[in-house]
Parts: sequence; structure tokens; C-alpha cells
Amino acid sequence: MARRRETNVFSLSLLDCICCGFGALILFHMIIASRSGQRYEKVTETLQAEVDKRQKEVLDGNERLVELRNSFREIEEKRAAAQGLSTRILETLKQIEAELATYDAQTVAQREHVNKLKADLKSLEEGTKRYSGGTPSQEVPGRSVRSFVGDGDRQYLTGLKVGGKRIFILADASSSMLAEDIVNAVRRHLFPPAARLRARKWRHAVRSVDWLAAQMPRESQFQLYVFNTKARPVLAGTDGVWLAAKDRATVDKAIVALGQTAPDGGTSLFHAFAATKTMSPPPDNIILLTDGLPTQGEDPPGRRTVSGRERLRHFDRALDELPRGVPVNVILFPMEGDPMASPAFWKLAMASRGSFMTPSSGWP
Repeated sequence: MARRRETNVFSLSLLDCICCGFGALILFHMIIASRSGQRYEKVTETLQAEVDKRQKEVLDGNERLVELRNSFREIEEKRAAAQGLSTRILETLKQIEAELATYDAQTVAQREHVNKLKADLKSLEEGTKRYSGGTPSQEVPGRSVRSFVGDGDRQYLTGLKVGGKRIFILADASSSMLAEDIVNAVRRHLFPPAARLRARKWRHAVRSVDWLAAQMPRESQFQLYVFNTKARPVLAGTDGVWLAAKDRATVDKAIVALGQTAPDGGTSLFHAFAATKTMSPPPDNIILLTDGLPTQGEDPPGRRTVSGRERLRHFDRALDELPRGVPVNVILFPMEGDPMASPAFWKLAMASRGSFMTPSSGWP
């Protein structure tokens, strides 16, 4: 019989140990892998949340970038507009400086002329006193249209020619007649009509017309117009119609209507002088009460500001509307900032053989 193989106990035990150890390694690896998977999922969730957060920040940043670009575009547009405005302002300043230089040169000549006129006036007053023997002139009874009493019944040497058969009176009723300077005139222009009627300068103009009406010859005819951007008679329905100076009721109505006219708007001498052409027969004496050069011509100006040279052009254009050979007597009320008005109206009065005066605050 074959000999039985002997069993080696040591060999079996080593194999068991190896198998157990290998199994333990597998089990350990599985445990570690299981825990690593959980930790990986947790890390993945954390990273995904971080990614979402960064993406949201990127979107917010893009939106902010768009807003900034739009703001930058608006700023650029405003900057371009500001540059254009500053350029226009600089051009206007240069123009004003040039006009001021012209005004300064004219002011010296005007002062010399005013001094000469004062000397001439003084000589006339002295000559009048010598001629009258120092006694006040006696008014011929029945010649005045209406009475006018000033402070202390004073009579003034004015040189105004109130005579004539047909007397046409033009009273400036623009906003500038509310004050003696532009700032207050603009401010009072916003007042209600009742407050504008009480303006000291306008009341002065109304009282001056009242005085003129009292000096008109009884046998004469008259018409009283007010003007700003347009011209119209103070008595409605009397366009182009001469009124009898001897009709005291009509004269009184005209003066009252003038006192109830609130100054407003700009000044157009074109329409004022053109109104003289509507009268038939034409006037033989024109009396103009105003305070400065016109601010517009036949049509409204294209811009809000009008330069001194433009106002002179409007004045020269308006002269073409005056009837030829008719004296124009000018009463120029004070207005600051219009130095070219006095010489312009003085030349008009002298060229037409009329008279020119600037009334004091107490006249008439």
C-alpha cells in the first residue's frame, strides 16, 4: 500500500493567516473608501456652493459694470454739454467786454455833452428871467384843456412843444417802466397787475402825461397810445381816430385808462411809430415817453438776451416808420444799463426839430 502523505500543520496555519490578513486589508480599505466618499460628497457640496457664490458675484459685477458704463456715458454727455455752455458763456463775456469798452468810450463824450447841456440850460434860464423881468408868466384864461396842480403850483421851463393841431402821445407801457434798474424791473414784472400799477416810475409817467394833457391847446386834437410789444390806444375803439382836446371828459377818460394800464412785456418802437401811420390826417406833433432803446423790432427776438448793438439796430429800423417832417419830443425816464439811449433819442429829437428832456423825480 502507498504510504499516506503527512499533513503539515504549519502550512495550513500560515495560509489561514494570509487569508485573514488579506481579508482584513480588504475590509479596512472598504471602510476607508466609504468614509472617503462621504467626505468627498461634503467637499463637493462645499465647492459647488462656493462656485455658485462666485458666479453670483460675477453676475453682480457685470450688472454693476453696465451701470458704471451707463453713468460714465451720461457724465461724458454732460461734460460735452458743459464744455459747449462754457464756450458760449466765454463768447458772451467777450462780447460784453467789447460793449463795455464801447460804453466807457461813449460815457466820457456823454458826460462832456451833459455838462454842455447844463451850461446851455443855465444860460436859457438866466435869459428867461431877464426877458420876463423876474415875474412869473400869466396863463391866458380859457386856453388850458384841464388844470394841473403840482407841489406849490410850480411851473417848469421844459422846452417841450405841446402845441400843434394834431398831437400824438406815445407812452411806453413795457415792464422796464416798473423800476429804474433791470433787476427790480424783472422782479416787479412778476407782481400782480394791481401792484404793478402802483410802481413809482409808472405813476411818474402817468402824471407826466396828465401834465402834457393840461398843456394841449383847446382847438387841437389828440390821441394817446400805449405800447410794449404792440401799440394800441388807451381808449378802446378809437384806433386811427383823432379826439377833441376841448372835450374834457374824453381827456379825463384817457388819463384814467392810462393809469389803469399795468406795464408788461418788452419794448417795440417799430409798432409804436407805425401807429402814427394809421392816423388820418397824420400828426403834426409827436410826444414820446419811454425809458430806453427797444428790445425787439417788428417780430419778437429769437433769443432771451438782446445786445446793445441789436437794440440800436431795432431803434434805427423803427425810425423808418415815422412820418417825415414831424417833430418828435422825447421824455426819457431813467433806466440803468442803457447808456446809448440818451444820445440816440437826443439825436432823434434834434433831427426832427423836437425837444428832449429827462425828468427829475419831482417833475411835473
